[in-house]
Amino acid sequence: MLTLTPGAATLAQLETIWREGLAVRLDDSARPGIEASAARIEAAAAGDAAVYGVNTGFGKLASVRIAPEDTATLQRNLILSHCCGVGPALDAPAVRLMMALKLLSLGRGASGVRPVIVELMEAMLARSVTPVIPEQGSVGASGDLAPLAHMAAVMIGHGEALVGGERLPGAEALARAGLAPVTLGAKEGLALINGTQFSTALGLIGLFRAMACARAAVVTAAMSTDAIMGSTAPTRAEIHSLRGHQGQIEVAAAIRALLEGSAIRESHREGDARVQDPYCIRCQPQVTGAALDVLRFAARTLLIEANAVTDNPLVLSDGSIVSGGNFHAEPVAFAADQIALAVAEIGSIAQRRIALMVDPALNFNLPPFLTPAPGLNSGLMIAEVTTAALMSENKHLANPCSVDSTPTSANQEDHVSMAAHGARRLGLMTRNLAVILGVEAICAAQGIEFRAPLATSAPLTRVMAALRARVPAMGEDRYLAPDLLAAQELVENGTLAAAAGVEISA
Repeated sequence: MLTLTPGAATLAQLETIWREGLAVRLDDSARPGIEASAARIEAAAAGDAAVYGVNTGFGKLASVRIAPEDTATLQRNLILSHCCGVGPALDAPAVRLMMALKLLSLGRGASGVRPVIVELMEAMLARSVTPVIPEQGSVGASGDLAPLAHMAAVMIGHGEALVGGERLPGAEALARAGLAPVTLGAKEGLALINGTQFSTALGLIGLFRAMACARAAVVTAAMSTDAIMGSTAPTRAEIHSLRGHQGQIEVAAAIRALLEGSAIRESHREGDARVQDPYCIRCQPQVTGAALDVLRFAARTLLIEANAVTDNPLVLSDGSIVSGGNFHAEPVAFAADQIALAVAEIGSIAQRRIALMVDPALNFNLPPFLTPAPGLNSGLMIAEVTTAALMSENKHLANPCSVDSTPTSANQEDHVSMAAHGARRLGLMTRNLAVILGVEAICAAQGIEFRAPLATSAPLTRVMAALRARVPAMGEDRYLAPDLLAAQELVENGTLAAAAGVEISA
């Protein structure tokens, strides 16, 4: 069980929720604010003044007044009518992170929900009741309406949820876990479905996966440098301090440390006829470091959003209930676009390193396609082609989503963020990148082994051992798909970075 303080959750906490599936509860300090805003909404619902979403319709129907006795029906209808998601179901870890983010938002005490709403969400997380949420249907304003409606539907006994691996109707799923549906009060349905938690959760997951790839990319870049007998001179500290970008400085320092003590490097420090390495070797700190800086900027945006109140209307500190636009997910859309650009570029330069290693015209005396018997064997020829395909796919996917808007809801919502699109694509993009980096590790390891009896550095020797525990050296041609998958997993789960001792944080 992880206790979160609204407004103060950290990236480390959010990543732990996603990776480990921890139950979540709000710190007790949040309860007074939750109770106070709920009381204010209750009073407004009983009053004569029109308050959007409390005693009126929604969106274009905001001018329609709703009688106090119809409050519960209004909220129920809102949830059911907005359950219009389509496509494959979001995976359970992502749903749980989304629910934790919604708890953080409600816990700020500006949404007007009763404590019972928060308690039911906490109990669902604690007892692993996971709503089935289709991935498609949100334009990122007014919040992630359709996905969040599927979450809220389970809370009122509708929709579907997973319990113990079984997909059940919402009411049955709650009962299986010893829970009961809630009857929504004034504004509570709106508070649950207004907000950016779907987009933010997927953006955060994209960030966490991208950072794992960035750490692995530093390792595979160092391996590739040794495999082609590249120079470490371009990693000298002063070069990078003269430019001043923090990510570039850190990546150069990490690669320099990883190659320290390599006998392969020392063997060609003097007398090497090559004056300069290709950019994919020489400019690794400049490219991967710049991507790291972009990821960190996106991380700051997503952390702010994770701790934000993003529904509407909001109960302000003076007791007023004001309609605003915090549900508009433009910050998340920009962050997702930035992550996508960084992921595409890390993969682009890594793919060029792979191409360099398999090409006998460029790889400084390594055999074609890194096979000991070229001709009869194709070696890693098509593994490189696969990385080219994935690199190209990521280039297309990296096109910005944030600049694409279309009016919805009878032109009431006439500019939307498309944050959900931007965040959803990051899952595929980071998987593609992990494959590219996994193939790079396979190629680089093969190249380093061809340099025997010269040995690489101690950190990279540990990386080689971790890789070889899952992916044997390439002799005769064999069925390669399982090797690519194994290497991808070593990138994604942090094994290669951990073996090298590379620690780079967002």
